[in-house]
Amino acid sequence: MLNAVLFAVFLLFILAIFRVHIVLAMVISAFAGGLVGGIDLTKTTEAFAGGLGDGAEIALSYAMLGAFAVALSKTGLPDALAHALIARSRGNASAASVKKLKGFILFAILLLAISSQNVLPIHIAFIPIIIPPLLGLFNQLKMDRRRIAIIMTFGLVTPYMFLPIGFGDIYLNQILLKNLQANGLDTAGASVIQAMAIPALGMVTGLLIGLYTYRKERTYEMRDIAPDDYEIPVITKTKLALSGVVVIATLLVQLQTESMILAATTGLILFLLLRLIRFSEADDVITRGMRMMSFIGFVMISANGFSNVLRETGDIEPLVENSKALMGDSQLVAAFVMLVIGLLVTMGIGSSFSTVPIIAAIFVPLCIQYGFSLEATIAIIGTSGALGDAGSPASDSTLGPTSGLNADGQHDHMRETVIPTFLHYNIPLIIFGTIAAVIL
Repeated sequence: MLNAVLFAVFLLFILAIFRVHIVLAMVISAFAGGLVGGIDLTKTTEAFAGGLGDGAEIALSYAMLGAFAVALSKTGLPDALAHALIARSRGNASAASVKKLKGFILFAILLLAISSQNVLPIHIAFIPIIIPPLLGLFNQLKMDRRRIAIIMTFGLVTPYMFLPIGFGDIYLNQILLKNLQANGLDTAGASVIQAMAIPALGMVTGLLIGLYTYRKERTYEMRDIAPDDYEIPVITKTKLALSGVVVIATLLVQLQTESMILAATTGLILFLLLRLIRFSEADDVITRGMRMMSFIGFVMISANGFSNVLRETGDIEPLVENSKALMGDSQLVAAFVMLVIGLLVTMGIGSSFSTVPIIAAIFVPLCIQYGFSLEATIAIIGTSGALGDAGSPASDSTLGPTSGLNADGQHDHMRETVIPTFLHYNIPLIIFGTIAAVIL
């Protein structure tokens, strides 16, 4: 019989490749998957609608983070970095200086993407603020935007799957370890850093390969970007210093409460109290921030409806059970098959955070049955969840980079973000995740 999960995920990719809007593609694929899985139209509708509410908190988090990012842009802190990069482009135009400038830009974007997961936990909200003003510089230097997408996706994924800070604390401690415990595994004394170090090395390998793959120059048209969306604020040292205080306070609140919504709200209140943004601007800032992130919010809401339909079909468990025939008694083969299944499920759902609870219930008993250690089990399930986050059309780790790089309409989501990140990260993750499962 045709597996509904495989069918729905495959249909989602086909529709996305043919440029069907990703939200519409998920709705169509969810209903098709439900019907293939033996659920009638009414129950499929109920399952899809029932899952939408699970994405409400995520959508509100993104909306508030978008508002926080717009408020931060008003202070000039992101523009200070953009201006520094642009200033570096002036002067000596020798080949050596251009090469150094490109390296500096790529390194700065990498640090910014990494810090967005922990130091300043605004996740992808920084991208629509800081990347569009730099597109002219990228065009001038003939930088391949696929290279920049590779870097941003690395910075958005690797920190949370390896470091238990910020979003990593949520993924590793609050989701991964808790779901392992809920499914009967004692996680006392577990070291998530040790368990996820080898898979993280796979991400580093993919990054290095991607930087080499897209090293050649690529020509883009010089196009204007709407000034209303990317206005240049007045930058002062006082504003920059106070903005730094707000950033630190926001980070502390996030670490203490583990709430993106509360952290972003705290940041917005501090921006107002410190007069970094005027009260008269507050409504516009919040509206613009929500508008900026609304697309991704709707995608994540739809992804929850899609994943709920997949669960209701009951075809996720048969997908795993039928894979036992391929596994045999080999730990190596078992780890590889579980990682591939994790890839399929995550790509269909579009969120690694939403995938772990689904696969943990099935993979924990399998890992115990095959005699995997605690660290190996963490590596398998943690990597299975992260697999597909880089490479799914519905993932915020691919939608985010596209939102910035396509501000002038010259960057295709599927061909220039999704496919490059899929090839350069998912393949190394499967290889290094398998190695981690065997040797830990």
